[in-house]
Amino acid sequence: MDRLSEMEAFATVVDQGGFTDAARKLGISKSAVSKHVSSLEARLGARLLNRTTRRVSPTEIGLAYYDRARRVLNDAGEADALVASMQSAPSGMLRISVATDFGVNHLSPVLGDFLKEYPDITVNMVLNNRFVELISEGFDMAIRIGELEDSSLRARKLAETARRMIASPAYFAQYGRPGRIDDLNAHKLLHYSNDARGAVWRITAPSGEKRQVRTAGWLTVNDGQSLLNAAISGLGIAYLPTFLTAEALSQGLVEEALPDLPVDTQGIYAVYPPGRFTQPKVRAFINFLVGMFADRGPHDWTEPEPEETNVAVLRGVG
Repeated sequence: MDRLSEMEAFATVVDQGGFTDAARKLGISKSAVSKHVSSLEARLGARLLNRTTRRVSPTEIGLAYYDRARRVLNDAGEADALVASMQSAPSGMLRISVATDFGVNHLSPVLGDFLKEYPDITVNMVLNNRFVELISEGFDMAIRIGELEDSSLRARKLAETARRMIASPAYFAQYGRPGRIDDLNAHKLLHYSNDARGAVWRITAPSGEKRQVRTAGWLTVNDGQSLLNAAISGLGIAYLPTFLTAEALSQGLVEEALPDLPVDTQGIYAVYPPGRFTQPKVRAFINFLVGMFADRGPHDWTEPEPEETNVAVLRGVG
């Protein structure tokens, strides 16, 4: 008999607690299940099950064999699923969690291209500023920025960003420009309330020393775009990622407060639940994002200028 079929029959008897329920689970006759188990015991030369008129239970050897057999059967099932998934076109609902600022500014604009490329996938993107529990909350994947705290998740790096202190030219004209980290204590600082590190900025000094500056008091907001808007309007100095501030910097709406400080970079990652294989819809989206953000970061987050159309060509002028 087939060795895998014998293993499956035995493991199902243990799982179901008897031959009748195992036969129903496997969709075969009770006698066929019994033959598989008897053949397995004969081949191994050991009794794996204690049989009574009321119940069936594994022997000590049977229990040890069950643990190994169940692993083999699970691996075989995953192998079959892997082949099936790799041959199927990506489809189904893709549920994504992403930080609001990154989702609005960089993920939303490219979703249309992805959906056109994969019309059988539908996307449910949830914008929030907290670390969701992927499996328990039903997410297929998330985009996370900074140090990855959950080492059990699989991750793929998409790009890098950096955090810089910025304020408007009008603010610097009114309050002056800080010359060193200690000068920040005399300035109006804008705080991001969802920062897990609390109401402090952790800054790397030119010497490499890690410094902390308290920021609570002037303005606290739980949204990075709102902090950027406040900085542009002259309300104070904000400490924000370059994926959010690059356009404003390039347009001169804000300037760096301490441009000579070392750059603290952060990775931007696609994270997804662990497993032996990745769902086609998740794999397709991650590969799409890798290509989309391949040339980004830590400072290159400005959108490319649209190409100018040659008016003479349009008019047919030679």
